[in-house]
Amino acid sequence: MTTDRPDTTESPFTVDAGHVQIESNLFGYARSRPDEEGAVTDAFELATTNIRIGLTNNTEVNLVWQPYGMARTRQLNPADTLRDSGVGGVDIRGKVNLWGNDTFEKTGSALALLPYITLPTDEDNGISPEHVEGGVIVPLALALPHNFGFGLNGGVTWVRSDATAGYHAEYLASASLAYEWSDRLGTYYEVTATFNTEDVRGDIVILATGVTYAVTDNLQLDAGVNFGVTSAADRVNPFVGVSRRF
Repeated sequence: MTTDRPDTTESPFTVDAGHVQIESNLFGYARSRPDEEGAVTDAFELATTNIRIGLTNNTEVNLVWQPYGMARTRQLNPADTLRDSGVGGVDIRGKVNLWGNDTFEKTGSALALLPYITLPTDEDNGISPEHVEGGVIVPLALALPHNFGFGLNGGVTWVRSDATAGYHAEYLASASLAYEWSDRLGTYYEVTATFNTEDVRGDIVILATGVTYAVTDNLQLDAGVNFGVTSAADRVNPFVGVSRRF
């Protein structure tokens, strides 16, 4: 079983045809840095789940949904604290493995295309995105000696800031170095970046680390934490999750 979590870097491998893999962020917390007005947001994420369905030996379709989220924004004036809660957006994604699904051990590389579209569920709850957005990610995996593995993503997403503005392109990049301590225990170390965000605080850069533990061949537990490096990134984001293949 190969998962697309817990790191942000997507894997190029697809779920076998006829199988379903459920990958869930059981709980996540994020604290932002102050925005241009000095406001700080604490966000809580519950049970965001990626349902991956294998269609053929090299294609799958994904449905990503956040059933509940909550955010509390503290302004400089404590009396102006805002609270939002509700259902998040829905992502519909497809993944096509170009090579490496069945030959990775021989070739040492794998590549895929992952287009996606994000749909709002409630434009006014402060949790769901307000507009339809979409993009494409190109995941690459490389096998390294001595139980190391390397993942690399590049991508672009088209984002709409508000109803009066058009869409603009944001560029995504990430790299993840994984190490297998045993057949069941693994760790990863990652850097991710988002460019051209139109945020006055600049681009987003995050450093991350985490651990995975395979309870069985079809059940994996994980935990990790992301640390924001730049002013536009969340200060800290710990999380725990689980993945199950059927």
